[in-house]
Amino acid sequence: MSPDDSLTLETPQVDFLHATGRRIATSDQLHQVLDRVVEFVSAVVRCDSCFVYVLEGDALVLRGSKTPHPDVLDRLRVHVGQGITGWVAEHRQPVVISSNASQDPRFKFFNDLPEDHFAAFLSVPLLSRGRLVGVINVQHRKEHNYSRRETNLIATIGFLAGAEIELARLHTVNSELLDQLETRKLMERAKGILQRTLGITEEEAYLILQKQSRQRRKSMKELAEAMILGEELKRTTD
Repeated sequence: MSPDDSLTLETPQVDFLHATGRRIATSDQLHQVLDRVVEFVSAVVRCDSCFVYVLEGDALVLRGSKTPHPDVLDRLRVHVGQGITGWVAEHRQPVVISSNASQDPRFKFFNDLPEDHFAAFLSVPLLSRGRLVGVINVQHRKEHNYSRRETNLIATIGFLAGAEIELARLHTVNSELLDQLETRKLMERAKGILQRTLGITEEEAYLILQKQSRQRRKSMKELAEAMILGEELKRTTD
């Protein structure tokens, strides 16, 4: 085995792996976790592009990227089994292509991603307790022979980061559900204020809030909070 194929890790890599283990129990925000993964993978492999897809339902959603992709980040979806990324998700096995990645029979072109024109491609699954969590893609513009060390290290990150991403995703989902519940409670109070003040139905009160939200360019939650605050100030003054 050559020195390049050795699994000996440098200090920054060991530090990251230790940090990943510690952060598995910290419930970081999903995008913070993904940014950390992309940053480390890009440094380890010195790649031109790095994507992280997260499994949501039956599709992989692009959630992390080394290069800015505001138009497709959090929106681009790849179905399991679709393209190289979908193949990796379906079979839970890495794919290593050193050149002419677009010639691979599993390849699928996406107009929104210029990286699809890159030559070399490394894709590994993200797993958590045997369950698929997502996929990491690493790409190079020119031919690149991925060493055994690079492939094994990225695969190790896939195992470690998989659990972290799963926890962060669940934390994000729970936060969103709590926010939705809070918004619903605020909306109910705001509608009640309008109903009592104007003598209108619940549906009419909702339509007023919806119209004001559009006109004032504020969220329904912000509008409801302002209305409730005004009502409480009025009571205090009275």
